[in-house]
Amino acid sequence: MTRTVLTAAELASTTAPAGTVPNDAFALPAEAMMPKHTFEGTLTLNDVGSSGGLTALKDPYGYATLAPLRHLPPVSVQLVQNGSHLVPVVRGVQYTGSPYWNLAIGAGRAWSEKGDRGQSRASLPFALVERNANCVHNGVLTFLFKKNKVSNVRYQITSETCQYFQFDMWGQVSASYTPGGIVNAADIRNAYATEVADRLPSKPISTLATDNPGAGIDLSAFGRGITPSALSAYGFVYDGVNYVGDCPTRQGAYPFCSQLLLPSYSTAKSAFGGLALMRLAQKYGPDVSEELLEDHIPEASASSWDDVTIDHALDMTTGNYSSAGYQADEAGPTMSSFFLAETYTDKLTAALSYPHKAAPGSIWTYHTSDTFLAVRAMDDVLKEREGAGSDIFAMLRDEVLEPAGVGPDSLTTLRTDNAPTGEPFGGYGMFWTPDDIAKVAKLLVADDGVAGGTQVLHPGLLDASLQRDASDRGITTGGPTPFHYNNGFWARDFSSADNAAFTSAFSVPFMSGFGGITVALMPNGSSYYVFSDNDEFAWRDVVTESNKLDSMTGG
Repeated sequence: MTRTVLTAAELASTTAPAGTVPNDAFALPAEAMMPKHTFEGTLTLNDVGSSGGLTALKDPYGYATLAPLRHLPPVSVQLVQNGSHLVPVVRGVQYTGSPYWNLAIGAGRAWSEKGDRGQSRASLPFALVERNANCVHNGVLTFLFKKNKVSNVRYQITSETCQYFQFDMWGQVSASYTPGGIVNAADIRNAYATEVADRLPSKPISTLATDNPGAGIDLSAFGRGITPSALSAYGFVYDGVNYVGDCPTRQGAYPFCSQLLLPSYSTAKSAFGGLALMRLAQKYGPDVSEELLEDHIPEASASSWDDVTIDHALDMTTGNYSSAGYQADEAGPTMSSFFLAETYTDKLTAALSYPHKAAPGSIWTYHTSDTFLAVRAMDDVLKEREGAGSDIFAMLRDEVLEPAGVGPDSLTTLRTDNAPTGEPFGGYGMFWTPDDIAKVAKLLVADDGVAGGTQVLHPGLLDASLQRDASDRGITTGGPTPFHYNNGFWARDFSSADNAAFTSAFSVPFMSGFGGITVALMPNGSSYYVFSDNDEFAWRDVVTESNKLDSMTGG
């Protein structure tokens, strides 16, 4: 098949592209041959700050009027090649120094095809991440290379998981290639091969029905209730298999679905705040949860924070709030100040500024800032026991996420001061790929907190968080549908009133994130994740389908 889009002639041209093109032009074609050349060195894109175009599709705050935001941040990436795989030396979100964008570049592919004038072709997934925020805008870039030379680089962004800012971006810029200079290149190649081999088995969601022919699975339940144009990714994890849906964009399927970077938003309250507490408790005992914030955060010395524990902060029951209305404070001016604050000092000041109104543990009021405080206190607990060089996210990364098989794309978190030396946000600011969030869900509900043959999460706190402990179900939230909330995890009760097939009452814990993100953790060991950005949180129908595979009990 002869290429007609992003040809060698186009990539050599100095004519600026007029817009985005179908994403399959960036994808590895079926007839691709192994690359003729090996890329190992540094790729740097030139003139990104003055090149390219942007069309805003949803922009209520007028971000697109800011000229620097309409362009890529500085892009320079070290790459090694393993066969047809092109692997960045550094993975995960990187701070660029741009006033608006940080950057993540994932592993891509290299190949040869007819018509490329003896050159090899490369394609890489990348994502722009809003500075001091969790929105992710997914793109792809491509170029030709041989020996010491590269062509122009074409790039485009045609999808995102971002409720309030959506756009298409495109451009073509010259680039430089500096071969060599990669330390431990062989180790990086080998580590990536191991990473790929260790991914969960993955199948299209359609095969869930054929793999379980007697269950009567209704495949339309998966993704139901989510506006198709707002859907980034979804999957159902059952019996060790990640059954995945499509990853649509405005220009066809994303070429690197398994590498699609997704924002955690408030799923981090569970996967960072909750899991960090479970890990600390496994190491030092469950009484860690009763440590007082004021003993670990000097600025929390005011009387309003007397007797407030890490557990209270993770449960959103500090007793300090402006309004007890459901989610009222989260949408209020104090939280706005917290989210906009970039420095640690300003973020902490906002987090501690709510007035005292109730005894700790008595009233649930949802504050992302409370998780920030809990994580800050847990960081100090860790430092007291393991030294000043310890870091709570590094502990979570090294002792929980990596042993569970979570890959490098999901092993960074946003921090204050827009710097790797800042304090982690805690309640948001993590990132997932479909495989990585599937592994976290599997660790919790299928593997019972065991990773690599070791119990990494405290069983008692895990049971309480997943509604397996009838004596500790957390607190009941307000709102039109009351939920349980415990250690950063939500839970919804189900009974025969929801579906006659539910012959025994049970609860489904779940993680939830801003804009339309859900990770439902079924008590039968299955899980369902969906990432979207139109404020739609539809997942209950999947519980019915999961129950057909294995009946829900307890929880």
